[in-house]
Amino acid sequence: MSKILNFLPKLTGSFALPASENPTIEMVEAAYRHHKMHMRYINVEVGPDNLAKAIEGAIAMGWVGFNCSIPNKIEVIQYIDRLAKSAEIIGAVNCVVIKENELIGENTDGKGFIKSLETIVNPKGKNAVVFGAGGASRAICVELAFSGVKKITVVNRSKKKGADLAELVNKNTKTKALFTEFVDQFSLDPKTDLVINATSIGLFPDVDTDLPINYNTLTKHMIVADVIPNPPKTKFLKNCSAIGCQTIDGLGMLVNQGVACIELWTGIKVDESVMRSRLEEITLKSRNW
Repeated sequence: MSKILNFLPKLTGSFALPASENPTIEMVEAAYRHHKMHMRYINVEVGPDNLAKAIEGAIAMGWVGFNCSIPNKIEVIQYIDRLAKSAEIIGAVNCVVIKENELIGENTDGKGFIKSLETIVNPKGKNAVVFGAGGASRAICVELAFSGVKKITVVNRSKKKGADLAELVNKNTKTKALFTEFVDQFSLDPKTDLVINATSIGLFPDVDTDLPINYNTLTKHMIVADVIPNPPKTKFLKNCSAIGCQTIDGLGMLVNQGVACIELWTGIKVDESVMRSRLEEITLKSRNW
C-alpha cells in the first residue's frame, strides 16, 4: 500500500518590526526538522498598523499559532480572546495559540528565563535584584514571584516604571518587591542571591557597554544572569565570571521560551539542545549572530 503524501505543513510564525534580525525562525525550524514535525515557521515583518490584518490572514490560512515581538507584544492583546494568567498580569503577549478560531495569549519569556535559571538553582526563597523595568523585566519578575522568590528589588533609572513594576508584583503575588533607583556604581546588598540584567545594556552592536555597578559588591555566592542573547557572553557576564560568580547567558531564556511556545502549539516538548546548537552555530558564522 503506497504512503499518502502530505504537502500541507502546519504553519507557525512571528510578527515583528523589524523582523530580519530575529533568529527565532532558525532555532524553531531546527527543532521541527529534528523531531520530524510536519511544520514550518514563517518570519513576517508586521507592525501595529497591519497587525490585525496579519492575524486575520494567519487564521484564514490555518496557522496553529504565532509569536509576537517588538512592537506587537502589547498591541496584540486587543485581538486576544483569552489571556493566560501570567500574560494578563505582565500585560504583554509573546505567544499566541490559535485553537478553533480562538486566540489564546501566553507569555513564555519569563517561563523561559526560569527554566534556564533552574539549570543552576531553585529560585524559591532567594533574594533577587533585577535591573530594568521593561517588558523582559516584567515577565521575569512575575515568573520569579510565581516560583517562590522571597524578595525582588527592581533597579531602574525611571522611578515611575520601576515603582509600577514593584507594585505589580506586590499586588498580584505573595513575593515582596521594592524599587530602588539605578545610579552609576550601584552597590549590591550582600544578601542578594540572584543578579539579573534585564536591560539592553551590552546588546550588539554596543558590545563594549557594561552595567554600571560596583563590582566590589558582588560575591562568589551570587548567581548572575543576562537576558541578552547577542552576544551570549556580554561584558557584564565576563566581569562577573572573573569574580567567580556562576553566570547564565541570554541564549537559555531565548531557547526555553521557544520550547514553551512549540509545546503550546503542538503538545510536544522538543529538545532544547537542538535549538541552542543552531543559535550557537549562527553566532560563530555571523558577527551579529
